[in-house]
Amino acid sequence: MNPAEARAAWDEYALVGRIARAHGNRGQVIVNPDTDFVEERFRVGSILRTWRDGRIEELRVTAYRLHLGRPVIALEGVETMDDAEAMAGLELRIPAGELAPLPEGTFYRHDLVGCRVETTGGQAVGEVAAVEGDMGASRLVLRTARGEVLIPLAVEICVRIEPAARRIVINPPEGLLDVNRRP
Repeated sequence: MNPAEARAAWDEYALVGRIARAHGNRGQVIVNPDTDFVEERFRVGSILRTWRDGRIEELRVTAYRLHLGRPVIALEGVETMDDAEAMAGLELRIPAGELAPLPEGTFYRHDLVGCRVETTGGQAVGEVAAVEGDMGASRLVLRTARGEVLIPLAVEICVRIEPAARRIVINPPEGLLDVNRRP
């Protein structure tokens, strides 16, 4: 796979976590998960992918436990604290085809990227460029004609989410679209 193909494949993978930092002196890392399926995603034997040195690198999980609500994992080939520290900040992803189907009315965060956003009155707002934040406080990053706008991913604001139709309808409180604008 040439570098451009590898990068395109990487961009299609689903984010499941980010390596926060090394843990201990045996090459383990603490992960900030971006998945509701922590035990399944980080179980021993799982293959995760990361982007390093211009290529997709496969990482096999060799140990898993929870520490203060976050996964602590060991990865094949990561033996020392220095090895683990060098991985801090790396994203962990899997091919989207490896994701389990979800029940009706639920969605994966990456399914929202590319959705057009409009108000309940039908006014076009923008397109979802990314979903930021942790599971408890996620926000949509919208690309608009006037720059980026952050919209809390809350049922009170995002009143209709239709990933299959590539559409999200919002009912923003007065001033939200202006106060949450990033230049």
